[in-house]
Amino acid sequence: MTAFLADPLSLAKARFDWTRDEVESIHNAPFTDLIFAAQTLHREVHQPNKVQKSRLLSIKTGGCAEDCGYCNQSAHFDTGLKASKLMNPVVVEAKARDAKAGGATRFCMGAAWRELKPRDEPAILEMVKRVKALGLETCMTLGMLEDGQAERLAEAGLDFYNHNLDTSPEYYKKIITTRTWQDRIDTLARVRGAGIQVCCGGIIGMGEDEADRIGLLTELATLTPHPESVPINHLVDVEGTPLSGSKPLDGIAFVRAIATVRLIMPQSVVRLSAGRETMSQELQALCFLAGAGSVFVGDELLTTPNPELASDSALFETLGLEGDEPGAAKRAQSATA
Repeated sequence: MTAFLADPLSLAKARFDWTRDEVESIHNAPFTDLIFAAQTLHREVHQPNKVQKSRLLSIKTGGCAEDCGYCNQSAHFDTGLKASKLMNPVVVEAKARDAKAGGATRFCMGAAWRELKPRDEPAILEMVKRVKALGLETCMTLGMLEDGQAERLAEAGLDFYNHNLDTSPEYYKKIITTRTWQDRIDTLARVRGAGIQVCCGGIIGMGEDEADRIGLLTELATLTPHPESVPINHLVDVEGTPLSGSKPLDGIAFVRAIATVRLIMPQSVVRLSAGRETMSQELQALCFLAGAGSVFVGDELLTTPNPELASDSALFETLGLEGDEPGAAKRAQSATA
């Protein structure tokens, strides 16, 4: 057993100087040792058997100028998806009410943009204010941000901004060519500077090798501070995208990634994100055992399938899980202060 797993509670206080070799030693530890350590630490820092339910709405679909190889919303690929205009804030508020009635405590809004344009800011800010007034945590993913935009989002009441690193720096250019790695880092810095909590993770199963997955996790774990929310997505195969036909990642390898995130970013809420629709109950149960503490609910995740609410309700009942209240990340930070 690696020294890190021999005393998992020693990892409860976040550190930001992880090396790839250290992360690899955790990631590749004997599976039962890895899961035991991850669950032990999860119970120390987070509430056991609690999983936050979030809802993700596409507020502006398709026509994106980026060429992300996994995304059916890119204007570069013929996926049959029709572009739409930005939703009216009143409609978004109604969707948020429905999400809250369905048990969601965070409402995430995503627009298929390269960056937030000034002409769209008023509507975006109104959406944040309307959703926040419902008592929900608010999250936006709008692409890159320019100076001043993050501050205005914060003033409107935005709690989280999602901007994923996607993959390792080395593999990044094989996935995206229209936006650089540094562009992502710069946007994350603007979000942090405005006092907004960060939601930042990646996608695995995109044809990368194990070293790239470890590279991604190390990059996330050396962000200072760590993202409060870390979504781990499995590639959803969408016909017409360059990554369609990629070999699905082995389930055990996916769980290893979840457990590793739990151990190297102890205070972060690990979100089991895209790809759940094709996962068995048993695989999802392993992810929760490994430290996942959040999921997206609702039958659609932006433009890709997600388990139906009834299916998730049955899964939660079978596993004895309960929905968590807002503020899980802040509770975790307080627990290890």
